[in-house]
Amino acid sequence: MKEETKLWLKYAEENLEAARVLLTSQLYNPSLHNVQQSVEKSLKALFIEYGIKLKKSHSISELKNILENEGHRIELEDDESELLDSIYLPSKYPVGSALPDYYPDHETTKKCIDIARRLYDDITNKLK
Repeated sequence: MKEETKLWLKYAEENLEAARVLLTSQLYNPSLHNVQQSVEKSLKALFIEYGIKLKKSHSISELKNILENEGHRIELEDDESELLDSIYLPSKYPVGSALPDYYPDHETTKKCIDIARRLYDDITNKLK
C-alpha cells in the first residue's frame, strides 16, 4: 500500500472515531459531518492507491461511480451513497436536506456510522 494511501486511511479512521465519540455525546450534526468525511477520505484513498486522478468532489455517489467505472467494486449500495450525500450540507450548515424532516437523531447517525465502518473495513482489507 502506498504511503499516501495509508495517510488518507488514517485520516478516515480518525473521522470515524470522532463520529463515534460525538454520537455518544448526542452531537449528531458534527458526528454526521465526520461520517461523511470518513467515507469521502476512504474512497479517495482508493483513487490514490489505484492511480486515478482525484476528483474534487464531496459527492459519495460520484466518487463511488468513478471508482466502479474504473473496474473497482465498492461495497456501498446506491441508497447508502444517497443517504451519505444527503447529510453533507445539513451537517455543516443549517439548511434543508434530502432526508424527510431533517433532524439528525441517534438512529440515523448510528446507521451512517455503521455504513462508514463497513466501508472503511472493506477498503482496508482489500488493500492489505
